[in-house]
Amino acid sequence: VQLQASGGGSVQAGGSLRLSCAAGRTLFSFSTIGWYRQVPGKQRELVATITAGGVADYVDSVKGRFTISRDDAESTVYLQMNDLKPEDTAVYYCNSNSQTTGWTGRPYDYWGQGTQVTVSS
Repeated sequence: VQLQASGGGSVQAGGSLRLSCAAGRTLFSFSTIGWYRQVPGKQRELVATITAGGVADYVDSVKGRFTISRDDAESTVYLQMNDLKPEDTAVYYCNSNSQTTGWTGRPYDYWGQGTQVTVSS
């Protein structure tokens, strides 16, 4: 298993949660890893990414509230979610793929299992 997601849960609006994505060491060492989310009936949405060098990027709707980070020693990517809103409710997935990473070798596309985040108003 290349990616294992954990964390999530149920909180009230304004609360915080942290998601974790543990990656295989080789994959972690060179790949961009991202967090996506999906609600029923809608397309999966990219929330945040972080490159192997630690450069982070976010969708506008979470900027200033979510922070993506990497722990090299643990080969884990975290998504700290603060000031959560009901519209953040979704199943969250971590992902690493060759296109986002800019890898020109053999294509790959790995997904962690989804983890539910529920924010009540």
